[in-house]
Amino acid sequence: MRHLLLLLLLHLQIYAPTTTARTVSEYEALLSIKSSITDGPQSFLSAWNSTTSLCSWTGITCDHTGRRVTSLDLSGLNLSGTLSPDIAHLRYLQNLSLAANQFSGPIPASLSAVTSLRSLNLSNNIFNSSFPTQLSSLKNLEVLDLYNNNMTGGLPLTVVEMPNLKHLHLGGNYYSGKIPPDYGKWEFLEYLAISGNELEGSIPVELGNLTKLRELYIGYFNTYEGGLPPEIGNLSSLVRFDAANCGLSGQIPPEIGKLQKLDTLFLQVNGLSGSLTRELGSLKSLKSMDLSNNMFTGEIPTSFAELKNLTLLNLFRNRLYGAIPEFIAELPDLEVLQLWENNFTSTIPQALGQNGKLEILDLSSNKLTGTLPPNMCLGNNLQTLITLSNFLFGPIPESLGQCQSLSRIRMGENFLNGSIPKGLFDLPHLSQVELQDNLLAGEFPVIGTLAVNLGQLSLSNNRLTGSLPPSIGNFSGVQKLLLDGNKFSGSIPPEIGRLQQLTKMDFSHNKFSGPIAPEISQCKLLTFVDLSRNELSGEIPTEITGMRILNYLNLSKNHLVGSIPAPIATMQSLTSVDFSYNNLTGLVPGTGQFSYFNYTSFVGNPSLCGPYLGPCKDGDVNGTHQSRVKGPLSSSLKLLLVIGLLVCSIAFAVAAIIKARSLKKASEARAWKLTAFQRLDFTVDDVLFDILISKYAYTLKVDEKSDVYSFGVVLLELVTGRKPVGEFGDGVDIVQWVRKMTDSIKEGVLKVLDPRLPSVPLHEVMHVFYVAMLCVEEQAVERPTMREVVQILTELPKSPSSKQGDSITTEPSPHSAAAAAHDSPSSTAKDTLKDQQQPPPTDLLSI
Repeated sequence: MRHLLLLLLLHLQIYAPTTTARTVSEYEALLSIKSSITDGPQSFLSAWNSTTSLCSWTGITCDHTGRRVTSLDLSGLNLSGTLSPDIAHLRYLQNLSLAANQFSGPIPASLSAVTSLRSLNLSNNIFNSSFPTQLSSLKNLEVLDLYNNNMTGGLPLTVVEMPNLKHLHLGGNYYSGKIPPDYGKWEFLEYLAISGNELEGSIPVELGNLTKLRELYIGYFNTYEGGLPPEIGNLSSLVRFDAANCGLSGQIPPEIGKLQKLDTLFLQVNGLSGSLTRELGSLKSLKSMDLSNNMFTGEIPTSFAELKNLTLLNLFRNRLYGAIPEFIAELPDLEVLQLWENNFTSTIPQALGQNGKLEILDLSSNKLTGTLPPNMCLGNNLQTLITLSNFLFGPIPESLGQCQSLSRIRMGENFLNGSIPKGLFDLPHLSQVELQDNLLAGEFPVIGTLAVNLGQLSLSNNRLTGSLPPSIGNFSGVQKLLLDGNKFSGSIPPEIGRLQQLTKMDFSHNKFSGPIAPEISQCKLLTFVDLSRNELSGEIPTEITGMRILNYLNLSKNHLVGSIPAPIATMQSLTSVDFSYNNLTGLVPGTGQFSYFNYTSFVGNPSLCGPYLGPCKDGDVNGTHQSRVKGPLSSSLKLLLVIGLLVCSIAFAVAAIIKARSLKKASEARAWKLTAFQRLDFTVDDVLFDILISKYAYTLKVDEKSDVYSFGVVLLELVTGRKPVGEFGDGVDIVQWVRKMTDSIKEGVLKVLDPRLPSVPLHEVMHVFYVAMLCVEEQAVERPTMREVVQILTELPKSPSSKQGDSITTEPSPHSAAAAAHDSPSSTAKDTLKDQQQPPPTDLLSI
């Protein structure tokens, strides 16, 4: 019987059909991979064909035999498509990099068959879904980089089963949940990044077991509970630690002082509190420390004097007080010092800058007194100097006039005196000068060179005297020129017309005399002109009417004569004018924008006549106007005018209703939907009617940017319930008033909100207000297009009750690791910050 069974098995083995699948060659596997890829415009994969050896194909590296593919690197080739499952047939592959492309879809589970794989880099793509559990078989994997994809679910536990991992980057995805405690089990891990996700819970103490870890990134968009665990001090090999903007609270544990190799510590934009841990001074290797945007109190510890390698110290936006220690100025390598928005008192260390390396100094919004250090630019490396809003006095150091590296200087709102240093305005890289609200005296400096980079110059509210030099025309790149509140005299030089980039010009409250320079009209980008409260004479130059995007014009409280030029009424961009308290005569234009201006814009001119100002007298009006206003209208003419107006009104109303009904039918076909802030007293027909009228009015537009500005004014009217002019005092319009009341911050909308809108969701009001302030930016180039306005308005933020909500968050700070790039209209806030999660080089400052 036993022999019979053996014979039967042998028989079955001999005659059984062959079922083994055909082996796919590496050549066929690569062609299959190519077939699932959409090549970029440069056609990098065109060489992948049968006419050449596969080892010569783009991105392919073979072993010494020339027959086995060991590396496939297609990073940065602008490819898209999916990753073919046939990748599994590259059985000897050790390195796979598809970084910085547009690959999408899931990561193929068949990768688990490539057990020889040591490095898998799929970063900066759009891979989605969760991480395949099958990839736990990649026991030899040392590098796994999935940064900046669309991966979801919890942080993958599969990777814990890869014992040889040295580099793990899962940042910039949509992982949620808690950090698994098992993430503390890797024996060889040197790099761990889980920042830029949606993680929560507490930071597990087990992370302290990663004794070979050199870089740890856990911040940005994650919202942890509690603070840093003391076990963080066990990471004895740690060089860089970034836990910024992730909801940390409590105090910094003193155990952090055990990290003797640490050179970068970023904990900004959190809720950390208490005094600055003195053990931070034990970090002898530390180069960059950013603790800004927290709630720290107390003084800067004396132990910080031991931080001899420190290049960057950011402590701004905290609650620190006391004097800035003298040893801060003695740190030999200090390049960036930002202490703004604290409560520091006493004087600035006078030796600050003497190390010759200082690049950025910002001490603004404190309570500092005394004089400015004399050698802040020793070494000619200083780029940014900001000391505004303190109690500083004394002169501006003359050495700043020779600081060739200087780009921005902001010293407004102090008590600085003396004159402006010679040569300051000639500095080649200077882009911004703010010296307003001081006690500066002397004359406006003569500019010897063409200042093409200077974009903003503010000298408002000082004691400057004399006339403006003709060389002011050398400010060829200036956009804002603010000289108001001084004692400048003489005529406005005609060279002012050379400022082709000028958008805002405020010369008010000075002693300028003579006629208004008609050359001002050559500044075609001007949107704001204020020449009020001077001693200007002569007539209003008719050339002003050629300024087609001018929004604000204030010529009040001068000695101007003659009439208001009639063509000025055709300037559709004007939203606010003020001609009051001059010696103007004649009829005020009553057409165009002038039909909306309040009478307060014209009072104080006894010989002006028109609406609200009284009838014109004989001799006040010349030409064709005289017969029109001479004597009262007859009764019959009045009756005819009334009947004519009534007939026109009825005809227009009938036409509008017919048009609105036709639009309503069309709208029903298109299934329009009206979403309201609250219960409204108008229908879709009313809105349409208003639109009709608008591993029409807008057919008169002259410039898109000026239309956007006017639209912003309309939005402000809706939010505040106020008229654009006439309610805010002399020469002040709704835009100026809102800016003053809210500081242009959307959270300030509560200060100007119409009380008749109590039930409107706050986040929606803030959004509309935010769009309005974008539209009324003073510089036309900074305003969005109308297309972008519509896009932004439709992208209404989620309500606070939703997961992310629109709660008020701290703006990323400049020159810190949390600094964000300018949002583009087509990207989300998370997409913007995801692009910043790549760690900077070891010696890079957080700027």
